[in-house]
Amino acid sequence: MAGIKPVRLGVNVDHVATVRNARGGIHPDPVRAAALARAAGADGITAHLREDRRHIRDADMARLKAEVDLPLNFEMAATDEMVAIAETIRPNACCLVPERREERTTEGGLDAAGQAGELAPRIARLKAAGIRVSLFIAAEERQIAAARALGADIVELHTGAWCDAVAEGRQGAADAEFARLQAGARQAAGLGLEVHAGHGLDFETAAQIAAFPEIVELNIGHFLVGEAIFIGLEAAIDTMRAAIAAGRKAASGGAAA
Repeated sequence: MAGIKPVRLGVNVDHVATVRNARGGIHPDPVRAAALARAAGADGITAHLREDRRHIRDADMARLKAEVDLPLNFEMAATDEMVAIAETIRPNACCLVPERREERTTEGGLDAAGQAGELAPRIARLKAAGIRVSLFIAAEERQIAAARALGADIVELHTGAWCDAVAEGRQGAADAEFARLQAGARQAAGLGLEVHAGHGLDFETAAQIAAFPEIVELNIGHFLVGEAIFIGLEAAIDTMRAAIAAGRKAASGGAAA
């Protein structure tokens, strides 16, 4: 597998905004965090504008697009309101995610198969605006097939169940989830979809998932923001990029990526 391309790192700045909103005001600024992430070598910036605006705000999205010279991945619910905002901001990509007001963070993947009728016109609007469309889904055969049928450009595989099993020491469950992610990545790539992954990744799990040759990009936020409290954002990103590169090197049989 020599010559496998490096995995891109998208840095999610949502939880910089969470800290800001805990007290109100303007500090810490998620756009400043995005600029620091760029300087530290991030390949893209991800931000989730939730319907309840619990962390990222509309003005943050506009500033991220205008002020940070990196591709912007706009995570959003598949609603007419969010599609209209995306049509105005014109990010590089929109990642459609499930969203419930009572959840702490995104739980599970989007039901692309079950919600195809609702998703299709919104995906069409985004693509007409020149925006790449990603669906955040579980690594399930029917969901991946639905993403392809809906015209998505990208699938982002939800790694949360696997990461939870690893963290809790449930080896059997972790192995099963890992195998499911591998199979999903292969299926998606075989269908011509670009394959991303994210949710719950840390240094160790990011390195392991980066070993999948089909993976093009990892999007990581909460862990990096948490580590930044102790070692700084630049050091956290440097360490994450090194972990991802090590995993990729293993995938290529030890050859340089």
